[in-house]
Amino acid sequence: MGNTLLKVILIPYFLFVISFLSAQTLTLVELNCENLFDCRHDTLKQDTEWLPASTRHWTPSRYWRKMNNIGQTILSCQEEGVPDLVALVEVENDSVLFALTRKSLLRNAGYQYLMTESPDERGIDVALLYQPFTFRPLCYDYLDVKPLEGMRPTRDILYVMGETLHGDTLHVFVVHAPSRYGGEKATRPNRQLVADRLIQAIERLSPEAKVIVAGDFNDDADSPALRFLESHALKNVTREAKGTHGAKATYRYQGEWGSIDHVFVSPALLDCVEQAYINDAPFLLEEDQKYGGVKPFRTYNGMRYQRGHSDHLPLVVRFQF
Repeated sequence: MGNTLLKVILIPYFLFVISFLSAQTLTLVELNCENLFDCRHDTLKQDTEWLPASTRHWTPSRYWRKMNNIGQTILSCQEEGVPDLVALVEVENDSVLFALTRKSLLRNAGYQYLMTESPDERGIDVALLYQPFTFRPLCYDYLDVKPLEGMRPTRDILYVMGETLHGDTLHVFVVHAPSRYGGEKATRPNRQLVADRLIQAIERLSPEAKVIVAGDFNDDADSPALRFLESHALKNVTREAKGTHGAKATYRYQGEWGSIDHVFVSPALLDCVEQAYINDAPFLLEEDQKYGGVKPFRTYNGMRYQRGHSDHLPLVVRFQF
């Protein structure tokens, strides 16, 4: 798949336990981390905004607070144990993922990870955290999205094929579509391009393939790009997802809730979806003093640092095999 060679992952089989005695529940979390950058400058990327001497004053102490906030967010998505798969959006590089899985509050969770190396000008990528005891990757690839004329380079799509505890093969795609900067209508073809690339890859799989597509699509459920995905038999299982502490969607802008984060599954996996909801634990929210109600407790409000977690709330989908 894609223009790169398929990367084969060799993981010792003693890390993978197969059980035939009981049903398996698998939990997937999707989370936009809101600019999870380190404090070092990559000379090939436009990341100077996220340095100690920048206007944001992105210092090591702020970076590590953010790292632990993201770890806390992920851990809160499951009452017992930890989520099996975590699709992350807006992570800068391998250094950040290593720190998140080895040195943050997630350090004892046992996560491994895979991520893209995209041509995005700011250097942001997508990643998949996984529990090697419940999900064993078999191979992975980056699906490049060739920009249209006048379009900035965007994030690659991460593709991971893996096996669950009971031997079910899952095909997981992690997406971060281009933003609406410049206007929703003017940038609509950019997001359609990502949808086209996704369907092109999925149609190469078996019609019975168990597919999960998760990420930030920068579009609501009824947008042309997402309707296009549904017209190709993918089901948006988070379309009606809500929180239990006031969140009506994963994102809030100028007082209006809107879900731009989504999880889609193929027909072969639809009956396995047990639950889909938004994790809006109280510590992930703050009072919206201007418009009323609550909103995600983000790291920055404009340029003002406020110690929050993210401007997006996590989606949680539980599967029963």
